[in-house]
Order: sequence, then structure tokens, then C-alpha cells
Amino acid sequence: MAHRSRRPSAVHDPGYQHMLQRLRDARRRAGLTQVEVAKALRRPQSYVTKCELGERRIDPIELQQLARLYGKRVSYFLPPR
Repeated sequence: MAHRSRRPSAVHDPGYQHMLQRLRDARRRAGLTQVEVAKALRRPQSYVTKCELGERRIDPIELQQLARLYGKRVSYFLPPR
């Protein structure tokens, strides 16, 4: 049986953590609650919570929707090079 190396989850990556912090900050600066964001996206509030905590991966389309809602460019959420 082949042994696969176990890499840490991408959620623990510093770049991903940067994005999560930016998501929380952008929502707050936009003056929105998680409930309001969920309603705008037609999702349950738990979806927003899980995204912000890193319990649910955010795909590029979802990031684009959140960026639009928060009045930010997608690049705002990405870690600096």
C-alpha cells in the first residue's frame, strides 16, 4: 500500500487565514451581519459562519459574490505576494 504524505489542510495555510480575516473585516466594514449576508446570498446563516471560520472552503465564484456584496475587489481578499 502506497504511503501518501499528509499535508496540512489548506485552511491552516497562512494565506487562507489572511483571506478569512479579510472576509470578516470586509463584512463588518460594510456594516453587514452574517444574517444579512446569508439573506443576500440566499443561504443559511451557518453558511456564512462556516466560511468565515474556515470550516467550509470558499470557491472562487463564492469569493466573487462576497467581494461584490462587500464592495471590494477579489484581490483585496488574497494575500500579498
